Amino acid sequence: MADRYLTVAQVAELLGTTERFPRRLIAERRIVFVKVGRHVRIPESALKAFIDANTVQAIGHRRSFLRRAA
Repeated sequence: MADRYLTVAQVAELLGTTERFPRRLIAERRIVFVKVGRHVRIPESALKAFIDANTVQAIGHRRSFLRRAA
């Protein structure tokens, strides 16, 4: 059991958001979470998977947008 379990406040701090955002992710079942009694914890690996799944890769510079109309 090497995975660390994070509180909603810790997840919000890591994401740079308010606590409302991770709570919404939990309510909408968009992130894996664990309920320990009435407490909610998010595995660190689930947070990494969420970030990886929602990361948008940059595209290369496109010169076609810079062409003039003839």
